[in-house]
Amino acid sequence: MAKIKPQALLQQSKKKKGPSRISITNIVIYTLALLLVVFVLFSAYKRWAQRSEIPTHNGRSVLEDAAFPGMKNTNVPRFATLDTGKGSMTIELFKDTAPNVVDQFMKLCQDGYFKGFLFRRVVKHSVIQAGDSGEFDAVKDWALGRKNLDTSLKQEEFMVGTPKAKNEQGGFEFFIVSAQITDLNEKLTIFGRVAKGQNVVQDIEEVETDEQYQPKSPIEIMSVTLLQDM
Repeated sequence: MAKIKPQALLQQSKKKKGPSRISITNIVIYTLALLLVVFVLFSAYKRWAQRSEIPTHNGRSVLEDAAFPGMKNTNVPRFATLDTGKGSMTIELFKDTAPNVVDQFMKLCQDGYFKGFLFRRVVKHSVIQAGDSGEFDAVKDWALGRKNLDTSLKQEEFMVGTPKAKNEQGGFEFFIVSAQITDLNEKLTIFGRVAKGQNVVQDIEEVETDEQYQPKSPIEIMSVTLLQDM
C-alpha cells in the first residue's frame, strides 16, 4: 500500500472547506422570523381559546363579555332573554343606535346584576319598570290621567329603554313600554325591543298593584342570557 506523503496530507487538508460563518445580519433575520411565527401562533391560540369558552343556550352561541374588541359584529350578542316569574321574553338589542347603553346592559348581564331584579311598577296596557332609582317619576306621569297616551302614533310597541336622567344611586333600571307614549324619546334612551314573549309583558301588566303601581306579589327576573340569535 502506497504511503501518502506529509506534504500531500497538508495539501488535502487545505482543500477541505472550513465551517461557514453566520453573519450578525442572518442572526437578526432568523430571530425576527422566529418571533413572527410565535406571535402568529399565539394570536391563533388566543382566538381559539375565546371561541372555545363561549357557552351555549338551547344549542345557540352565548357570549359572556360585554366588550368585544376585534371580533366580528356577527359574534356580538344581539338578543337578551329574560327569565321572569311570569315566563321568558327576548329583547332585541339596538347596538347601532344605543351602543353605550347596550354595552352597559350586557356587562351587567355578565355580572349577574339582574338576577333577582324586581319589576317595581306596573301600569296596565302602558309600561312596566324594572329597578327603581327613586328619582324618576315617568311611570307616575304616564299613568295619571293617561294624558300622554296617543293611539294615533305609529311608534313601535314593546320598546325597551332606560331613563336619560342620571341615576344618582348608580344603578340601572329599564322600562318596557307597551303603549304609544308621546314623550317616550324625551325621557328614555331606547336600547331594544321585546322581539319575543310580548304575552309575558302583557301578563305582568295584568298583576294586581297598589296605589303606587307596585305589584302586590313580587315579580322578579331570575336570569338573563345573552344570545347571538333567537
